[in-house]
Amino acid sequence: MEEEFLVVDPDSRCVTPAAAVVVEGASRRLGARVGGEITSLHVETRTTPVGSGEELLGQLTWAREVIDECARQQGVRVAATGTSVMPGAAAPPVTRGPRQDRGTQTFRGLHDELAICALHVHVEIPDRERALLVGNHLRACLPLLIAMTANSPFWEGRDSGYASWRTVVWGRWPVAGPPPRFTSLAHYEQVVRVLTAAGATVDAGTLFWDIRPSVAHPTLEVRVSDVPVTAQESALVAVLVRALAVVASEAVDRGDPGPEIPGELLRAAYWRAARDGLEGDLLDVGSGGLRPAREMVAELVASVGPVLADLGDAALVERCLGELLAAGSGAARQRDAVRRRGRLTDAVDFLVAGTAGSVSRVSV
Repeated sequence: MEEEFLVVDPDSRCVTPAAAVVVEGASRRLGARVGGEITSLHVETRTTPVGSGEELLGQLTWAREVIDECARQQGVRVAATGTSVMPGAAAPPVTRGPRQDRGTQTFRGLHDELAICALHVHVEIPDRERALLVGNHLRACLPLLIAMTANSPFWEGRDSGYASWRTVVWGRWPVAGPPPRFTSLAHYEQVVRVLTAAGATVDAGTLFWDIRPSVAHPTLEVRVSDVPVTAQESALVAVLVRALAVVASEAVDRGDPGPEIPGELLRAAYWRAARDGLEGDLLDVGSGGLRPAREMVAELVASVGPVLADLGDAALVERCLGELLAAGSGAARQRDAVRRRGRLTDAVDFLVAGTAGSVSRVSV
């Protein structure tokens, strides 16, 4: 897994370009499990491959504790949020290098909206064609994962009216959002060649679809989610994604090609999930009707229940999902924090506390 965080100033609560000093301090304890990102506002932590959700949660929790401690030593803080809450994130400082410079030349003004943070889950599937076929099945679940992890209601000092504004911002990129439905590895490579020839990518790493075969690892990468407030929520998403991948892999073995979901329907489902999050109704891409998000979450968990039990993750899901449903989405909790005194800075303080693991998930 990979979690992205924003570095913020503890006085103004605005983002601040101090990621390098946080990474330098944290790397003494985390090694390669911590690094920078596309801007000097970002810190990214990574887990090693694990077999259990509890082990994963332990790694996520420890990494958050380390970067929080190192940030405080440098006079800054780290916040787990999908977007910057306070003003001042426009035109964030992009790190320099040949690849980054090519990206700026290619994507231009899109780089002005990079103060966003996501959660990436990697599931080991070494066969790239198999990974693509599994991804065909997971496409239908992406809107629900957006709703469950929605944690970006604010943008540049205002309420966007959305639960996951990061999803909307990220969808502007030429190769982002829901992936196409691929019939084979050859089909995937043909599409990538056309996109590359069109100048829509810098390299294979800028294929930003929300499901993709990883560039660097023998995995299928699911990257649709806002970074959640807490490590527990991130672990919950990861074990659900793994269980969904197991179920999908079994379907591939049976010759099931997965549902054919029109792109326009999936985009509408994305929009609805990003707007209303866990607290609203979502577009069910199977039935074409609106259904309560919480009802769809319960149905999804039930569908992978036997796999969760086999993998030893059922108890973690029951515990973490119960807490999430009781607390509400990250977006709802951010708004609750602001509503009490009418101060956006209170949302940042809530997020900083959540990153460090010192906030209740049931109330803010």
